Amino acid sequence: MPDLKTYDIFISHAWKYGEAYDRLIKLIDDAPNFHYRNYSSPKDKPLIPSYMSVLNDTIKNKIASKIRFVNCVLVISGMYAQYSNWMIVEIEIALELDKPIIGIKPFGGQQIPRTVYTATDEAVGWNTSSIVDAIRKWSI
Repeated sequence: MPDLKTYDIFISHAWKYGEAYDRLIKLIDDAPNFHYRNYSSPKDKPLIPSYMSVLNDTIKNKIASKIRFVNCVLVISGMYAQYSNWMIVEIEIALELDKPIIGIKPFGGQQIPRTVYTATDEAVGWNTSSIVDAIRKWSI
């Protein structure tokens, strides 16, 4: 059997809603014959240690340096995405770097925020095969 491609992904999410991030990681981890590297910054591995004081431009540059190397960006698109400034910055960076954006529809049928909807190449539901198929389809 040939080696499987390893997909490099960045997951845009709000730390306040970490359970959605954890649920998405579990779905992707459970996908058969799918390998990936996660370039996102979960709450337990922040870009900048909490004891450091830095400018927003420093954080933005660190985010860009992560997104620059990924095949695609996943956006957990609950309505909170509309109010998370950093998620909007991550979407803008992905667009600037011409990275495909896959929106993960809100769990439970909520609306996708306009900010996310207009930026996505595809929106998928909370389903392992839909998410993995979209990553394979859109990855550059």
